Amino acid sequence: MTRSLLFCLFACLISFGASAQRSPVDETDNTIDGIPRKGQRVAIQLDNRRVEAAWLKQLNEKYPGKVKNNKGVVKLEGVVVEEIAPTPVRVITKVDGIPTGTTVWWSIDLGNAYLGREATPVQWKAAEKYLKDFARAMYREDVVAQISEAEKALVQSQNAHTAVIAKAEAIKKDIEKNKARKLEIQQQLAQNAAELLQYNNLIDANLKEQEGARGDIVNMRVSLESVKDRMNKIE
Repeated sequence: MTRSLLFCLFACLISFGASAQRSPVDETDNTIDGIPRKGQRVAIQLDNRRVEAAWLKQLNEKYPGKVKNNKGVVKLEGVVVEEIAPTPVRVITKVDGIPTGTTVWWSIDLGNAYLGREATPVQWKAAEKYLKDFARAMYREDVVAQISEAEKALVQSQNAHTAVIAKAEAIKKDIEKNKARKLEIQQQLAQNAAELLQYNNLIDANLKEQEGARGDIVNMRVSLESVKDRMNKIE
């Protein structure tokens, strides 16, 4: 991982700490199956695909077999949301992406009334807390993921630093080897020069021996001719 990406990750964590992510809840209508429905909406400053997957997972785990998803519109019939009401309710919920993140909207039919700020203030507060708790859990999960990535980046940066140091040590060793090899070559060159001088001296000595040998040949020829001449003078 590059140094710039590492700095970016830590900057994100610092930025998160400096300005905490918020999860405001408001009352808003949403048209479902052509019918306007009053409901409650929480805004979460995270990717809508992650939020939707987490929301559906939470509902499926809490109400197995009750979650009916039709093109993003999720309906739950006769479920007991203990945090909001002790009796079964009907829930319609939808997750949407917005420029600043994601909204999770739901409409709850309490049986005798729909969830509303004025109509059912106690249930409204309970439902608001439910949505806020979900949003906070998403934010905590996101921070944990960022910390994990930052820790991995730190380890990679430390490993890269160690590798750079090891590379420097390897280069130093190569330099020492090069110096030793240079000294060895210089010694070999000096030895080679001495051997060359010795060979040149041997050549000079050999030339002198050849000259002496040629003199011996001449002397032997003279002696031979003298002997022949004496032979010819015998009567």
